[in-house]
Amino acid sequence: MLTRGEEAARRVLAGIGLALVLVVGATMPAAARRADPEAGCPPDQPDCSVWDDEPGNPGGGGNDGGDGDDDGGGDGGGSGTCQWDGRTVPCYDEVLGWFSSSDGCYYKLAEPQAEAPEGQQWYVKTCNGGADVGNQTVVLLDDPPAGFGAPPNPEELARRALASISLLPAPLRMAPRKSIGPGLVGLPVWMWAARSTSYFGPLTASASDRGVTVSIEAKVSRIVWDMGNGDEVPCETAGTPYDSKGDRAGETSPDCGYDKGYQKAGTYRVTATTHWKVTWRGGGESGEILVTRNSGTVPIQINELQVVTR
Repeated sequence: MLTRGEEAARRVLAGIGLALVLVVGATMPAAARRADPEAGCPPDQPDCSVWDDEPGNPGGGGNDGGDGDDDGGGDGGGSGTCQWDGRTVPCYDEVLGWFSSSDGCYYKLAEPQAEAPEGQQWYVKTCNGGADVGNQTVVLLDDPPAGFGAPPNPEELARRALASISLLPAPLRMAPRKSIGPGLVGLPVWMWAARSTSYFGPLTASASDRGVTVSIEAKVSRIVWDMGNGDEVPCETAGTPYDSKGDRAGETSPDCGYDKGYQKAGTYRVTATTHWKVTWRGGGESGEILVTRNSGTVPIQINELQVVTR
């Protein structure tokens, strides 16, 4: 014979059973989804590394800095992603509720609520990082699980907003350049990038969750040019296009140039890293996310200066 508590739990499970079948049938179990459901690349996004905090490797769209996402080492709560059994799981799931890293289970208030002692509530419990959707239990708790009902993490919302826009590496231009003709040892080199909002910003976006909205603005702070010989040139602007008939023809660039030029003849492969600064505000907080995008390669040919004597 069932005790009164067991009978109440059975009634709660029966009351929510059909709803769970309908909802879970329409969505994949948490274990079958992407490890990070927010990490899918939107159209034209060069990569998804905005959800990581490791510096980008040369040649790939990278992402610098930020203060880092919650690694799930706390109580779960309202941050974007948590860790369980070597997997990344959402700390909040609309179907399963809030994740608790203390036991690897999700908790959601049971609906409808069966009769319970004063001060206690029934929760639907889904364990194994959300994988046990077909083996859910209803538990009676004195207090909500740690982190239950916490608001979303504003920085995580900022990263969601960031994933909805494209931060592109600016196309590179140089003078001299191999496709037109070689340069000469010791002469200044000009560098510039295509001027466009798409490549330099400002770009804006926002994301909302559970009553919290975070807005972002992304702008390029600098471009660092790798001249292919160990030298780097930081430029705070997009640079000035070279004009062979202009007043500064043959002189140094006013804002972005390799003024001393190459000291040895040869073919050099020039690349550049675009540094984006993303500022965000919302949920009573504000901050910055630093992102880098790496360009393609521009070859440049440098020849020896020939001295003609009579």
